[in-house]
Amino acid sequence: MDLTTEYLGMTLKNPLVPSASPLSRSLEMARMMEDAGAAALVMYSLFEEAVTAEEEAMVRFLHHQETGFGEADSFLPDHMDFPGELDRYLEQVAALKATLEIPVIASLNGVTNGGWIDHAKEIQDAGADALELNVYYIAADIDTPCSEVEQRYVELLRELKQHIRIPINMKLSPAFSALGHMLRQLEAAGAGGVSLFNRFYQPDIDIHNLRLTPTLHPSTSREVLLPMRWIALLYGRTGLSLGATSGVHTVDDVIKLLLAGADVVHLCSLLLEKGPLQIRHLLSDLQQWMEEQGFDGVSDVRGRLSHLNVPNPAELERSNYIQVLDSYSPGRGVLT
Repeated sequence: MDLTTEYLGMTLKNPLVPSASPLSRSLEMARMMEDAGAAALVMYSLFEEAVTAEEEAMVRFLHHQETGFGEADSFLPDHMDFPGELDRYLEQVAALKATLEIPVIASLNGVTNGGWIDHAKEIQDAGADALELNVYYIAADIDTPCSEVEQRYVELLRELKQHIRIPINMKLSPAFSALGHMLRQLEAAGAGGVSLFNRFYQPDIDIHNLRLTPTLHPSTSREVLLPMRWIALLYGRTGLSLGATSGVHTVDDVIKLLLAGADVVHLCSLLLEKGPLQIRHLLSDLQQWMEEQGFDGVSDVRGRLSHLNVPNPAELERSNYIQVLDSYSPGRGVLT
């Protein structure tokens, strides 16, 4: 059974890749994911804001103290003597590369072009096999046109490609008005692949204390349908690697995304909730299904139900919406 797949120019032993999560902070946990069958590993994200805030705090506490005695300044330690968030991240990249045999994909969440480029170069030098750009950007300014939002991503990628040589994967949100055209621009700017889709965590409202509260809800299998649909629409129409993320919890979820056309399927909430051994179970169940269906390899599965291959492509578009509405019938006693 050939489970190999191509992703970001790399040949992976299977399509299951743990996505960015706290699990990659532990070398032991990373080894467990590899032993369970993970084909590559996306590290937890390095946030430019966290790096900047830590550096500013260190400078403030060590160099802006009003001691009242000029001679005391020489006794203050240099903030460069203390390892920061960036140092720890780079050390973890190097440690994972030394520990694992599978590719290590770093994840960078930046704000400014300068920050993206500087940190990306250091991540590359630390040994990462590829870089995922987790562009967590909310277009909240109502005076900013959508074309300007798109160009923010494209220009960032284009400039970054001038400074690093490792493949770049763009992790995108579903909020673009013309996602297919956006992917075409990213491909022209040098992207190696995309992950669909980033989950933007939504704030909640505390109705008793009248304030916003942060919330974090694990994904569910229902969320798989959004990336599945878009990957099915994009398969065969772009040279980018297609990664599916959000809502993968069962082998059925994995199979659906592969049938739609995904090159890799990312796992996160499932591993956080149930542990790395779930990768082994998914691989075993995937192989069993492929044997039952008579498939010899993942390449026989990928894209089989994409927009290019289904008998009625309109089922992935508006007609599916109409059919679903027409098929609905209320439960007994609801309207009587």
